[in-house]
Amino acid sequence: MDFFSLITLLGGLALFLYGMNVMSDGLAKISGGKMEQILENLTSNPIKAVLLGAGVTAVIQSSSATTVMVVGFVNSGIMKLSQAVGVIMGANIGTTVTSWILSLSGIESSNFVVQLCKPTTFGPVLALVGVILVMFCKNEKKKDIGTILLGFSILMTGMETMSGAVKPLADVPEFTSLLTRFANPLFGMLAGTLLTAVIQSSSASVGILQALCVTGAVSYNVALPIIMGQNIGTCVTALLSAVGASKNAKRAAMVHLYFNIIGTAIFMSLFYFLHLFVDFSFMSQAAGPAGIAVIHSMFNIFATLVLLPFSKGLEKLACLTIRDKKNTQAPAVENQEFLTLDQRFLEKPAFAMEQSRHAASRMAESAQDAFSDALSLLTVYDEAKASFVETTEEKVDRYEDELGTYLVKLNQKDLSSRDSHDLSIMLHCIGDFERISDHAVNILGAARELDQKKLAFSDEALAELSVLCRAVKDIVKTAVTVFEEKDMVLAGKVEPLEEVIDELNQELKKRHVQRLRDEKCTIEMGFILSDIITDLERVADHCSNIAVCILQVQEDSFDTHSYLEQVKSQSNEEFHRIVAKEREQYVLP
Repeated sequence: MDFFSLITLLGGLALFLYGMNVMSDGLAKISGGKMEQILENLTSNPIKAVLLGAGVTAVIQSSSATTVMVVGFVNSGIMKLSQAVGVIMGANIGTTVTSWILSLSGIESSNFVVQLCKPTTFGPVLALVGVILVMFCKNEKKKDIGTILLGFSILMTGMETMSGAVKPLADVPEFTSLLTRFANPLFGMLAGTLLTAVIQSSSASVGILQALCVTGAVSYNVALPIIMGQNIGTCVTALLSAVGASKNAKRAAMVHLYFNIIGTAIFMSLFYFLHLFVDFSFMSQAAGPAGIAVIHSMFNIFATLVLLPFSKGLEKLACLTIRDKKNTQAPAVENQEFLTLDQRFLEKPAFAMEQSRHAASRMAESAQDAFSDALSLLTVYDEAKASFVETTEEKVDRYEDELGTYLVKLNQKDLSSRDSHDLSIMLHCIGDFERISDHAVNILGAARELDQKKLAFSDEALAELSVLCRAVKDIVKTAVTVFEEKDMVLAGKVEPLEEVIDELNQELKKRHVQRLRDEKCTIEMGFILSDIITDLERVADHCSNIAVCILQVQEDSFDTHSYLEQVKSQSNEEFHRIVAKEREQYVLP
């Protein structure tokens, strides 16, 4: 092999790896996180776990990605370790689909139909279709399909380039003698393990082996131990992702390693033992791409069938390796909520967005609960409920920090237009929900002061305040629903209610001043009432911000001031009609 052949080989390898990455990303993106959600909702049925693991991996074309996701699921408490075992086994089977696709490059026939199945024939066609979809289609789904087709074409081009570059090696005695050393099972397994550990993809390393097959110098005697080693090498990705994770997440990575090591040991021992008594003549024959795919599939299916009944044993072995310390306490429930924002999920942005939506929804509901309980303390004070409001406010604060940081990182990923819109909404709105919980604590402070000083509002003031509280409670509920469901119609009803709340606020202040003049209210009670009214008005303003943000983001506009001026203009009869209707719902006594 000369210098230029080496450059061609490296270029082909680069195209191959890049194409695989592009195709995998495109498949993951078009799935929109649905594959990962299927795993998330997994039952404890081990056979179903294997089938789902195989199916998801076949779709996203990466067993490494699936196992890393599983480690993340276990780390965040979404999935139990016992469920993870079956998924990991299934992922090993699913990854063999790639080797079957790559084996198409080894088709040899003069038949027209067979020639059409060769990548060199349909690859350019797929590339052309992919370029047209990516460049000229505005529909995002079609663009993603185009990306998948381009990725596949680049992958197959890289495969053909590598095959062409290594073909002359068939006449190089040094290369042939080097490969014969890998016929030693230990050397072959070590080579396969190291290659896969470096490029962190068993599919890619199997593809490289399939490309080498065109030299005719790779016999099954050489290929078999290398394939076994490649299955062990792919565990490196999951092991690296488990660094810094919970004990159960580390155990999930160890299950992956033990499954491949034990499966390889059993398969190799049984195969070579039989080989002593039954001479497998094919072992000395040159391996082809299809033969590599067969061995790859046979091993993973065999290992799963043998070890699935002993999945509990693998789980116990992992637990023995990663032991619990005697004084170790399980993560608190409130901390467990934030583990769903796992950094591992960022590699699959669609699923990370889904986790972010769940977290943002929990944050919104927590802020609503804190506010609702704070209002109830104004009439009947309860220290346990007051403590809950304070604890919930702290949780909402943490949500803002954790979720905000996570969303900033996620914003750097390649997102669909829907996910991009949702991310913008969450980044804008989480601050408003955090402020609502802050005002809930302020109202709690007023309720606590009334209780400690044994003060009480007059029946007249209490009746007026209850109307305002009911209106603000309703606008918070509406804002949370709008945020969770992205209901544009409901979002349009928030601003009219906020207008009514402003009117109620002004009227309550006027009546309060009048009571002061009539000496029906004290200055001290007046300060407390004024603080509560101000907090309620601020809460309504934040609800308005949330609704306006959702409406504006959908229109790709962020000029809130101009939007509100337009909505509240005298010419907007619909707005004023809704305001009048809302006014009837909240009449002061």
